[in-house]
Amino acid sequence: MANIISDETIEYVGILAKLELSEEEKKQAKEDMGSMLDYIDKLNELDTSAVEPMSHVFPVHNVFREDVVVNEDDRENILKNAPEQKDGSFEVPKTVE
Repeated sequence: MANIISDETIEYVGILAKLELSEEEKKQAKEDMGSMLDYIDKLNELDTSAVEPMSHVFPVHNVFREDVVVNEDDRENILKNAPEQKDGSFEVPKTVE
């Protein structure tokens, strides 16, 4: 499978990746890509007909915590920080006419 990769393919991948490769780097990239394709060919030899498709290697469960109120209504202490308050709420300047 490694013979499929041509110099033009390496040049094109370099252009797509916006890389300027030297001749030595192109040669190394060609060997690396060939090794990757050989490995994929090796994997294709495996019988996976009894393997169920999956989206993750590990079982993934909902990791979100329950939304539980942990503090109580402490409006008086909260409003102590307000520069101005009105009817138990923060009072802010009007921003829209």
